[in-house]
Amino acid sequence: MPAPVGVTRLPVPLDLPATLGCDAVGVPARYGFRILSRLPAKGCVYADTDWWWWLVPAGSDLDLTWPLPACYAPGAVIPDRRPRLIHHPDGGSPYTPPIPLYLLTCQLTGIAPGWSVPPQVSSAL
Repeated sequence: MPAPVGVTRLPVPLDLPATLGCDAVGVPARYGFRILSRLPAKGCVYADTDWWWWLVPAGSDLDLTWPLPACYAPGAVIPDRRPRLIHHPDGGSPYTPPIPLYLLTCQLTGIAPGWSVPPQVSSAL
């Protein structure tokens, strides 16, 4: 029987302010290079042998259904497989913009984006 895997929180580099809080989006490693190479803006990216993780602002799952096999990790708490930082952003933000990451993840997994529709508000005008 394999040993249980603990959890760890992905650390934000000290030189990058994470004022919006941090969550993470993980994908199996087989998608990692394709996503990294196609994103127009990239935040901190971590990897281990099986998964790649992107830091996104907290709440980036609001009104989105991240497609399987992607994994959304609130608080950037992930299985502890000793991930390491493989991409440090050039700018001053640790975040990858979540919408381009979401759309690219949907495209690569062959799953149509799932947007929640806000309720209609009638106008008194």
